[in-house]
Amino acid sequence: MRWFTWMLVVTLLGVTVVPAASATKLAAVDVMTSTVMQEKQSSFSGLGLRARITSPLFITGLEFMPTIEYWRNANSLETPPIKTTRKDATLAADVRYLFRGTGMRPYAGLGYALHFLSSSVDAPSLGVNDESHALMKGGFSFMGGLSFPLTQRIENFVELKYHHVTSYRQLKLNWGLSVNL
Repeated sequence: MRWFTWMLVVTLLGVTVVPAASATKLAAVDVMTSTVMQEKQSSFSGLGLRARITSPLFITGLEFMPTIEYWRNANSLETPPIKTTRKDATLAADVRYLFRGTGMRPYAGLGYALHFLSSSVDAPSLGVNDESHALMKGGFSFMGGLSFPLTQRIENFVELKYHHVTSYRQLKLNWGLSVNL
């Protein structure tokens, strides 16, 4: 009975998603750099890449944005020899609303992200030899920003994005370029 229920759900999703997927359009690709401020850490830099997908089935101005973000922060001391590294690779699904207008256009959005977090410490003089810890956490994100057209196909943007990940909360100041397709 469970097998039949799952097959019914998959079939219904397939029938619903296929027509919607055929109407979607890859509208733009964004490349960005981030200043990341993580809870209990100093700021450091990260990179990101996302696609912007639109559809006539969506509200005008609504964009779906699958996103990949990555940052790495490393510190080291010579005496005593200590090395630490923290990393986060993030897969996100964001939705934003781009307000109507010409020239500078504000936007706001939200989403959900999976964070693949890891940290490592190597401090042999303290008895810690290449210890590492990795975990995956999910969390909601909220963003707001401004988009500035440079040419008909190229835009510049700046945004503030908050990732609510328990014990690893992050605030990012993102700047990037968009190529409209």
